[in-house]
Amino acid sequence: MELSKFKHHIKEKVKFHEVDMLGVCNNAVYFNYFEDARVAYANDMMKKYRFKDTFVGNSFFIMVHNESDYYESAHLDDELTILTRVNLIKNTSFAFEHLVVKDKSEKIIASGKGVVVHINRETKQPIQLPQEFYDAVSSYEVEVKVDRK
Repeated sequence: MELSKFKHHIKEKVKFHEVDMLGVCNNAVYFNYFEDARVAYANDMMKKYRFKDTFVGNSFFIMVHNESDYYESAHLDDELTILTRVNLIKNTSFAFEHLVVKDKSEKIIASGKGVVVHINRETKQPIQLPQEFYDAVSSYEVEVKVDRK
């Protein structure tokens, strides 16, 4: 996992309600961290590339796949960096990758992936991502695969 491929990051601190009796961060909490990271990524992209109508308007995005691998546990009050990138864009969907780094040790303690689909608000059917989305992500990311087959 190449950290250099990840330009976007957010910070999280493991909170009391996120841990079990042993002080270990529950595995499901990582999906909340990934969602926080995706929302921050989208907000930052909307500001940087000014394509609010791509994310808001007659369409919306829905998560259709989420996965995570855990390498080491996080504990109460650990400070974490969640690295995020879009690594694949297709016709109506795109894929995120995430890394979770424990700040104190600088070790990757978890990774995740997810797929988001662009949906028409009225028909509830997948619709083509706009060209401005491809252009913005391609110019922002270090490396992104575009597959319009």
